[in-house]
Amino acid sequence: MKITCLGAAGCVTGSCFLLDNGKKYLVDCGLFQGNKSLEEMNRVDWNFNPREISALFLTHAHIDHSGRIPKLVKDGFKGRIYTSVPTAELVKILLLDSAHIQEMEAGWQTRKNRRRGGPDVEPLYTVADAEACFSQIETIPFDEILPLHPGLSVRFRNSGHILGSSILEVWTGPSSSAHKVVFSGDLGKKDQIILQDPHSIFNADTLFIESTYGNRNHKSFDESINELLEAINYSYRQKEKVIIPAFAVERTQEILYVLGEFFRKGKIPSMPVYLDSPLAIAATEIFRKMKPYYDEEAAAIVAQGEDPFDFDELIYSRTSEESIAINETPGPAIVIAGNGMCTAGRIKHHLKHNIWRKGSSLVIVGFQAEGTLGRAIIEGANSIRIFGEKLLVKAKVFTIGGFSAHADQQGLLQWLEDFENPATQVYMIHGEKSVSEGFAALVRQKLGFDTHVPGIGSVITLPPYVAEGVPEGIEVPEESKWAGYLRMLLQNAGEIKALWDKAPQALTPQMEKQLEKELAESQKRLSQLLEKAKKAAVDAR
Repeated sequence: MKITCLGAAGCVTGSCFLLDNGKKYLVDCGLFQGNKSLEEMNRVDWNFNPREISALFLTHAHIDHSGRIPKLVKDGFKGRIYTSVPTAELVKILLLDSAHIQEMEAGWQTRKNRRRGGPDVEPLYTVADAEACFSQIETIPFDEILPLHPGLSVRFRNSGHILGSSILEVWTGPSSSAHKVVFSGDLGKKDQIILQDPHSIFNADTLFIESTYGNRNHKSFDESINELLEAINYSYRQKEKVIIPAFAVERTQEILYVLGEFFRKGKIPSMPVYLDSPLAIAATEIFRKMKPYYDEEAAAIVAQGEDPFDFDELIYSRTSEESIAINETPGPAIVIAGNGMCTAGRIKHHLKHNIWRKGSSLVIVGFQAEGTLGRAIIEGANSIRIFGEKLLVKAKVFTIGGFSAHADQQGLLQWLEDFENPATQVYMIHGEKSVSEGFAALVRQKLGFDTHVPGIGSVITLPPYVAEGVPEGIEVPEESKWAGYLRMLLQNAGEIKALWDKAPQALTPQMEKQLEKELAESQKRLSQLLEKAKKAAVDAR
């Protein structure tokens, strides 16, 4: 198999990887986000024929992983889009929102060009294009192996980044020499609120791992909570607003979860909390329906009859008129609006009204890509320009890393420590080039893996590999269509053993549940395989 890096290589966004083993597949198809040169890459021609792509595997719903799917479908892709159940729900609202932005920005640029005698601008895709791709989405439960044809099988595992986010395992080649490729997707932190921890993976021959925060560690969650409290209380005393740019999926729900706890425990005075984003409101409704994917703490809140994403002070702002009214209403308030990098959406209007006001607070809770307005602010810009107007930065800026949905350097290293094959080839992706290179050097030094930092256009040819770990006395005939399936089940058994070999005192309740789930799934599939074998034996008589 050949793997071509078409995005998120030497940069954070635009996730897209082409797999070619005679048939062609894509892992993700996201938008490039950031500076102008990056965003222009969204309009560059594909270096493949979309009609030749057999299937697309979507790791999660964020636009930098999903945002070019409507363009791919518009340009001829007819295959299935495989993803998890929560991602299938979230990606629909995110793509519709992205399409709306594409139409609005193209319309604005067209009007501007016409005044200068320039050409009209076509949107990258339209709302109709986004809706057209929904029928191609097919959901796959976590932890179930999907055999697509004799030369390829895949499995989605929870990555703990956002609701429904996945690690993708890929087995390629004949079963007697299967090569296992793992795409980490975006990895979350352990002990993150709402979500379960990332799944531990123990075996891979080739690994593509995100490195967004490969050069730094986040503040602890407790420190971040205290900083958020400081920001709120500071602006409340000044009778000003707290502005929180937040992505509609996950970050917004985490902030609502935490604010609800603040109010319930009396840690902050009562004040309006405006959720000023129709997209975030829709995403929150989806979160409410996905209770089986909560971690134990969030599930316990639900069991007590409470809604972890609601409280008396919360006000939904759906319309433009309601959004405008927020800045016409005096007094302290908390405003959560998109987008998270301050590059578009209602957040820019709130910054225009508040960034110059001494006593206001701006709370940055997520990654800010190079070239974005949010990045300029956290790097200390004294002034910014919004809607053509120069504004002084007088608000107090809080950069709170503990809310990040990405694993930090320590978390990435801990996840990598579980991999048992010292010959695993590790590729650092989803990171700015200097960050990925630094993290690659650190992983080589600490863990001994052979590490690489590909760029956009890099082609990786996978070497043949003979699978290890099959118990003696078990023969798997190559001609059997179930051979690869059985071999993967045996690899599952190896993963279970690796978990079990950890010191019993180190087994957390979540690890024990993971063990039980793995055992139950393996027993179920081995039983199915046995029934198939019995039937085949009867038919052969």
